[in-house]
Amino acid sequence: MKYPVLFVAFTILFSCSKKETSFTEPEWFEFQPDENFYGSVIDMSDWLDKPAGSHGFVKMEGDDFVFEDGTPVKFWGVNICSARPFTDDATIDQWVQQLTHYGVNGVRFHKFTQHGLSETRSDRITQEKWNHFDYFQASLREAGIYYGWSPIYGHKLRPGDKERLLAYDEIARADMGGHLSYSTIGLVNFAEDIQDLHIDLLVHMLEHKNPETGLRYADDPALNFIELQNEDNIWFSTADKMMELCPTYKELHREKFCSWLENKYGSQEALETAWGEAAFEWGRSVRDEDWNLEKCNITPVASHGIYGYEYSKYAERDTVVPLFLRDHARFLYEEQLAFYDRFAKAIRETGYKGAIVGSCWQAGAGITHYYNLEADRSVGFIDRHNYFGGGTGHRLVPGSMNNASMLSSPGSGFLSTGRQQISDRPFALSEWMSLPPNEWIAEGPAVVGIYGLGLNDWDASYQFASDYPHFTQTIHTPGVYNVNAPTQLPLYPAIAAMIYRDEIEEGEVVHTRHVHIPSLQDGMIGFDESVRQDWDQKEITGTPPNEVFAIGKVELAFADEFRETLEGDYHRYWDTINKVIESNTGQLTWDYSEKGFFTLETPFSSGVVGFTGGKELRAGQVAIVSETPFSVIFITSADRELDLDHCESMIVTAVARARNTNMKFNEEMTELLDPGIQPILMEPVQFRLTLDRKIKEVRILDHVGKPTGEVINCNSKSFMADGSVHKTIYYELVF
Repeated sequence: MKYPVLFVAFTILFSCSKKETSFTEPEWFEFQPDENFYGSVIDMSDWLDKPAGSHGFVKMEGDDFVFEDGTPVKFWGVNICSARPFTDDATIDQWVQQLTHYGVNGVRFHKFTQHGLSETRSDRITQEKWNHFDYFQASLREAGIYYGWSPIYGHKLRPGDKERLLAYDEIARADMGGHLSYSTIGLVNFAEDIQDLHIDLLVHMLEHKNPETGLRYADDPALNFIELQNEDNIWFSTADKMMELCPTYKELHREKFCSWLENKYGSQEALETAWGEAAFEWGRSVRDEDWNLEKCNITPVASHGIYGYEYSKYAERDTVVPLFLRDHARFLYEEQLAFYDRFAKAIRETGYKGAIVGSCWQAGAGITHYYNLEADRSVGFIDRHNYFGGGTGHRLVPGSMNNASMLSSPGSGFLSTGRQQISDRPFALSEWMSLPPNEWIAEGPAVVGIYGLGLNDWDASYQFASDYPHFTQTIHTPGVYNVNAPTQLPLYPAIAAMIYRDEIEEGEVVHTRHVHIPSLQDGMIGFDESVRQDWDQKEITGTPPNEVFAIGKVELAFADEFRETLEGDYHRYWDTINKVIESNTGQLTWDYSEKGFFTLETPFSSGVVGFTGGKELRAGQVAIVSETPFSVIFITSADRELDLDHCESMIVTAVARARNTNMKFNEEMTELLDPGIQPILMEPVQFRLTLDRKIKEVRILDHVGKPTGEVINCNSKSFMADGSVHKTIYYELVF
């Protein structure tokens, strides 16, 4: 950065006077970002290690990512999706400049291969697409940004694939509706011919030499991970649907399962004895199949929704899932392991030494959930997705909406995803977003960055998604998954500084759940857990209560023997009467006695996030009063070496709510009536800060952090700010 600075996330106007001053009635102001970042004092480009890969490949070391030279790393990134990785060079230059300015050090290129494939075969990228893709990767590398590949989602076949597949024509007619139609999803987890296509595509990509860097991608340490398959696993319901559309592959799956059952039981008679008549009645009534081993007509149950339903039903009876379903699940687990093993082996044979992730999708509740986690663990780190808030569908349209806040319920929403964090693997949240028209979406980056990557020691975040190299003109794109909104990306520099300085201390482990894989075959888990899923939005609850995510680290360990997981004692940190939770690091306090807020204090940062209700809150050396109903307020030194007591200047970043012009809600704020139009309007944050140091002056910055020339003389330890007057989201405090 040009100056050592301190970041604070707020929308504010400053009055440096010892006298109390009344705030004006807040007037929302237009968001007007300048896409030229030259001279910005919040610029994070110098914080990124250049070039990416200079420390060697990213490796797994226990539950952390480290480079080959031993340097630890966390990734604070975004997704760039679909055809966008193949965009023109001028757009790429603009994109890289924006990402570096806001402190992004990782990009997840997602579901892009189908937009770059040859017209004749699906295992090759065209040279035209390579030209742009190579330039994008090289430009990110030079800027210090790592890139990972999530290449395959809804892999679409080409006519040249026909001779390689058992039933090309069936897949080509498999209309599931939507973007997954006519794709290999669901089938790839057990069908080796389809697996070969996916593997050949990835191997071809890794063998490709980028002329911009002179490196094969297999030799490029800036390629920090490879994902085998997006949002799919062998227990996902798409497998059931695809098998009905593709009878040849259904028959293949049946043959493999019946062979497995014959090896275990030997005969139909022995199978009937083991499973019992109730199992075969279930097969007739639920699956419409008269299961018979000799006729080879037993189709594996692939939908985790069925397993979850049966798990819940039998848990209420304090008994285990029937043996026949446990056999189905175990067979699928072994098939998933076999696919991951051969895929990972092919990747490693290219020489690639970086990280691998199996898939990023969970498998419901009960035994399939833990089989799936262990399958992912077997091949690499654990990666998951979650979303929160908003309405239904992918576009901002009138209708009912979830206008709740994660702050009112500690450990809810994104943090509950951390129940899938494993004790000996890194953990990533590679897709997440607080969705409009929910009004409190500025809480998302704060929750993920501070409690996720900080206290709970997650290792990577890739918000979904950056669709443009500039801010959007409305809060939506028209979709709701929008990083380029003023409640999201402008918060990145403050949070990135916290992450790169490693200033949010990792919490001590407060709870470990133990899973013994062989005991899953007996239906034994050892603790309670349930999953509520509404499409992309998930909430996991159970033992321990979700509130412990506000205390310290929560993990799951795969054990060498079965053991019951006991409830812990958390009352040292959790005041259940007053509804206040302290982190076991002493840096964070979460108050959910009303709508909810948390405070942050480290040697380099202070802040408050949420519904503070006009209370004066002490966060380290700063006392903060926010009169705005909801606001995000950070104070963190932008100097990598100088803390709050010694930095030469600080930056105040001001963010509360954002709306489109003429955006309308019903009186209860439960329904969007009109999405509105451009431009975006920002709610000003009205607050007072009191520091332990005397402030010389306050410099007003524009919406990308450049000085406007307007200065407030201060010479006091306290000042008031009213964003409705200065109409900005950033300020610099000079000492």
